[in-house]
Amino acid sequence: MLQDKRLPHNGKEGLLYGSLIVTMTVLLMTSYSVLLHADHFTMETMWMILKIMPVMWIIAMVLEGTVFGRIADSLTGKLTKHSSSFHKKILLRIVFTVIGMSVAMTFIGDLVANGLHGEIFSNWLANWPRNFIIVLLAESLLIQPLARLAMVKLHESKDRKTAIAQ
Repeated sequence: MLQDKRLPHNGKEGLLYGSLIVTMTVLLMTSYSVLLHADHFTMETMWMILKIMPVMWIIAMVLEGTVFGRIADSLTGKLTKHSSSFHKKILLRIVFTVIGMSVAMTFIGDLVANGLHGEIFSNWLANWPRNFIIVLLAESLLIQPLARLAMVKLHESKDRKTAIAQ
């Protein structure tokens, strides 16, 4: 069976692909959220971003791999056929993943940054729609295409090595 060079072919490549996507998304959204609430960019702001990022990265990797990625795959499988286009499948997977991840990570991000407080649910209601739109656009137009490009380059490199070895 011919495998698509734009997607991972095994678990190791899947981890790399997921790590690229999560790293870019966490960098974008952590930076955006911290800078949104800062008066201006300072070293303290930068350190806040750098302190929060690893925590958010771990949480995002776990949630995407164990919960929302599986739900997105299942829903995408139910709404597409084997003959459906690559772009339809990818777009549905992005939409379903971003819905779940943005719902969870908007809440978790506030919890990590500010602890449990009385306005956490009202903050979520105010922040989630904006976060959803930002991540949906970023994932669709920049992050996922870059991760797929990395997979293409990886597979081309492996193909060259295999051709040389033969």
